[in-house]
Amino acid sequence: MEGGNALSLLLPIALFVIMLGMGLTLTLGDFIRLRSRPVAIIAGLLLQLVLLPLLAWLVVMLMDLPVLLAAGLLIVSFAPGGATSNMISYLCRADTALSISLTAITSLIIPFSLPWLTWLTLEYLLGEGVLVALPVLTTIMKLVVVTLVPVTLGVVINHRWPLLCAQLQRPIKVLSLVFMVIVVVMISWANRQVLPQLLPVLSPAIILLASSAMILAGVLARYLLGLSTATALTLSIETGIQNAGTALMVTGALLQQPEMSLAVLLYGILMQIPALLLVVWRNWPLRRPSVLVDTQ
Repeated sequence: MEGGNALSLLLPIALFVIMLGMGLTLTLGDFIRLRSRPVAIIAGLLLQLVLLPLLAWLVVMLMDLPVLLAAGLLIVSFAPGGATSNMISYLCRADTALSISLTAITSLIIPFSLPWLTWLTLEYLLGEGVLVALPVLTTIMKLVVVTLVPVTLGVVINHRWPLLCAQLQRPIKVLSLVFMVIVVVMISWANRQVLPQLLPVLSPAIILLASSAMILAGVLARYLLGLSTATALTLSIETGIQNAGTALMVTGALLQQPEMSLAVLLYGILMQIPALLLVVWRNWPLRRPSVLVDTQ
């Protein structure tokens, strides 16, 4: 079986398992909590769904990326947040509950918005009559099946059978990790001939995008909207940390474009650099307790 066909079969299964694992960590309270934080929720959605794609367009133009790499970077900017952002929020002593709630709501929105935004991007970058085309309605249905359905299933299991949920979480995490390692190897292998040339081009663009998104989102949330430090940190993390698996479903399984998938994959890896720097910065004052102010 060719690598592209194997990847197109593996990615939906991998994403289903990953999203099921995320759903197992969510509760109905995470959705109900949305009503009590309207300003933070709306700000978080605007930063992630509007600011990040706009910054991605700016970076793509500034760095003059090749078309397929640019498309991949833009597609990952349309993706939702994920469990990684929740973990980073926890490590940063930010508002983890808000992070989880934002992850929950974006997981409901993105299956419908991502296909349309991707279609518009491909039409703009590649023009009409090209071989790379995305059937929007079919993509929506497939994303619903591999993202919305497993998240909903996970929430139901967590609500109805909490003991089973606790037993499932560890094996699901291990299986998710195994799947992602296989996906990374397959995409890297598919790009093995061009990887040395593409890495120096892609890496600075990704670091610039993730870093600027996190910094700008945090500054806007803290100083323009007047939100607390913990809330601003959460929105910063949610803006810069994306669920690369959902974007890979589009670029790898549906479009079957290795170069686009490489851009998505590298974003999923390199976005951890500014995130880890944020964790270090946030926890450094723990050595001097008097420095800690306004953490709530």
